[in-house]
Amino acid sequence: MPYERAYLIQNEHHEAVLASRSEEAPELARVLMVEHPPVITVTKRPEAASHVVASQQLLAQHGVSLHNTDRGGDVTYHGPGQLVCYPIVDLNAAKLRIHDYIRVLESAVIRTLEEFDIVGSVDAGATGVWVDPEENPSLKFESDQPAKICAIGVRVRKWITMHGLALNLDPEMDHYKLIVPCGLAGRPVTSITNLIGSRGAPSMEQLRSALFLNLSRQLMTKIETESTING
Repeated sequence: MPYERAYLIQNEHHEAVLASRSEEAPELARVLMVEHPPVITVTKRPEAASHVVASQQLLAQHGVSLHNTDRGGDVTYHGPGQLVCYPIVDLNAAKLRIHDYIRVLESAVIRTLEEFDIVGSVDAGATGVWVDPEENPSLKFESDQPAKICAIGVRVRKWITMHGLALNLDPEMDHYKLIVPCGLAGRPVTSITNLIGSRGAPSMEQLRSALFLNLSRQLMTKIETESTING
């Protein structure tokens, strides 16, 4: 689905979750999952536009469109073979802070990667999920540096989340050369298929199912933990 159309649908679900606050049983969350045609999204961060290093002509040659976005973060790429997940979560109902919510997203991706024998980790200086060669000695790496496998960027409006995460299954990796991914110069990007090969990689349907279950579990676990701590 084109990025613009998916954004409109996100807004529709956001409004529905917001409206449910006045009902007897308000909604906690909805989860949207999608693949986009090749698109580079640029946030309002002042330096973000400069992280698109390809010309308009080169983008057109690659069939990649350019779109502004209101999420947090910097520049990122979406395309076929990448699972994009847009959780619409009422943080008021969940009694979660934004920082807690980001940890939920990261944990859900890490648990999902574990199902395919990939050890994911977080970087204190960069949001998202990374794969470190030292923690994954049996996997294939193009660099000796940790590589980003999942980008995360969210927006919170009226304490309900939008946007979310993009997990690389088997996207066109050359398209990442058109940008400075997430504004992090010199940091590599990878995918599940790059790491474990096409034979061992899950289908998109398998990955979607695994991510949905892990996201649900991590969200409910975090809510229960915060409820216990806060009484």
